[in-house]
Amino acid sequence: QVQLVESGGGLVQAGGSLRLSCAASGRTFSTYAMGWFRQTPGKERDFVASIARSDNTYYADSVKGRFTIARDNARNTVYLQMNSLKPEDTAVYYCAAVQSPVYYSAIHYATAGKYDYWGQGTQVTVSS
Repeated sequence: QVQLVESGGGLVQAGGSLRLSCAASGRTFSTYAMGWFRQTPGKERDFVASIARSDNTYYADSVKGRFTIARDNARNTVYLQMNSLKPEDTAVYYCAAVQSPVYYSAIHYATAGKYDYWGQGTQVTVSS
């Protein structure tokens, strides 16, 4: 069982930056693929970014070049650096985890159904 706790959300002006963090419990963090998703009211949870055990990464087209996902296995933490934020990035952001074979790339984890564990979410609001 893995528990995930997100932090770092908040209110920011368009063009600004935020860094989200997701801290995971347990001693096997390095064996998990990790992902970030976001959701707005009345809509499905959308993929944002994923990172494999190998540090291979994959991004949604809407955030490519603006967001960066990274992991620190020593700290059991995955990050989402968000730059050049736009009002349409406003959403609740969720961290997700799933145990993964070492040879699976990040693109394999671009759908919510691939994940077994989810955090509670953190609100990001971008004002225009």
